[in-house]
Amino acid sequence: MAAGNRIGLTLGPLLYLWDQPGWSDFYNRIADEADVDTVVLGELVCSKRDHFHAGASERVAERLTAAGKRVRLGSPALVTIEREAKTVRQLAARSDYELEAGELSAHAAMDGRPHAIGPLVNVYNAPTARVLAARGATSICLPPELPLASLRSIITGAPDIAFEVFAFGKVPLAISARCAHARNKGLVKDNCQFVCGEDPDGLPVDTLDGQHFLALNGVQTMSSTCQSLITDVPALADAGVRSLRLSPQVCDMVGVIGLFRSVAEGRMEPKEAYLRLREVYPTAEFSNGFLHAVPGHRFVDGGGSRIPVIGM
Repeated sequence: MAAGNRIGLTLGPLLYLWDQPGWSDFYNRIADEADVDTVVLGELVCSKRDHFHAGASERVAERLTAAGKRVRLGSPALVTIEREAKTVRQLAARSDYELEAGELSAHAAMDGRPHAIGPLVNVYNAPTARVLAARGATSICLPPELPLASLRSIITGAPDIAFEVFAFGKVPLAISARCAHARNKGLVKDNCQFVCGEDPDGLPVDTLDGQHFLALNGVQTMSSTCQSLITDVPALADAGVRSLRLSPQVCDMVGVIGLFRSVAEGRMEPKEAYLRLREVYPTAEFSNGFLHAVPGHRFVDGGGSRIPVIGM
């Protein structure tokens, strides 16, 4: 990895509903043990979940900051009611932490002040990135389905923006006003009983012939595979990517962060890190197909050949 191309690490927001003790323990460990530069906090997926961790969020943000982490507050990814719009306005009015816009109403609410853009905002070309930057965006996490050639084109065309890529975790594909997770369990969104909390890594969805297909997370649809770009870190750094986003999953995320850090700093070969990642998250099926312009569920190495996925 070329000198001066040091790539940072961002821990993305927790997309699932975890119980309060598990949630607190997770972020306390991130504060104390994880070698990560930035942590995004906040409920992006479903505003009905807000109350689960609202009381502890400020304490966690303070603890992360005291531990040397940069904290961002993420805004909802889909705003459909006034309560959610009010949340966006309140987040935009804060000056103690950076805002990460989950969608464009939060971007507009910042009114030109510096902020970050999350991966669910559709930034598919450099002109779009430049427009967002002119309105205050200083960093953009690009959509996870972009191939490397597109990443290079966007980064080259908007060199003043700090670009980030979604490098680890089940890929957020879509979000809806309706809750398929509740419907799957015989409930409706208005009386969901928070059944999404029963599936802390998402609810698997298979095709009729038993193939892994998607995962449900409340109103969000995700990939069934876990995207891992750990073997692609050198290529991403060479393309000008400034940070890798690691999305929390039910595994040893401190271990995941450590492996990505080792590769980013040249202390471990990417393929060795990939094999160790299999040990850290043994239940996952890894993928990086989107980056290589092939079907997203596939996993290929930097040279384009398929890497065997243990346990598939």
